[in-house]
Amino acid sequence: MAGSKKDTFENALLLLLFNNTTIAGIGSGLPAAVTAGSLYVALYTVAPGEGTAGTECNYVGYARLAVARSGAGWQVAASNASNAAALTFGACTSGTNTAVAFGICKAGTPGVDDAIYYGDITTPVGGLAISVGITPEFAQYDLDINED
Repeated sequence: MAGSKKDTFENALLLLLFNNTTIAGIGSGLPAAVTAGSLYVALYTVAPGEGTAGTECNYVGYARLAVARSGAGWQVAASNASNAAALTFGACTSGTNTAVAFGICKAGTPGVDDAIYYGDITTPVGGLAISVGITPEFAQYDLDINED
């Protein structure tokens, strides 16, 4: 017999991870962190997978983006979390990459296999070609993480 999470718990789990909101009703509750901190958005040239780290972008100017674990950083509703504001990476000043995936990571250091969520970049088809002068950006609400 297979199991599944209820929609209300899926949403509560996303609220805990992305907005640092306590999940009530499990024992004395799953508490929010004392200091909310941030999650980090990364770009990948080879997508991470269930058991693989992927290959992160390495163009000159690239760095993971810190996004606050709060309503200002992430909008959570209906078992979905989305970026609450535009996410703009550093401009490419040297090198080239094609970003085919993104990751939501625990740490700000590239090269650490710490993605907790990941997904394909579907627009443009084939990924985002990054070269000198290109500034990768996700518009507000473009990144979607679904719990199901």
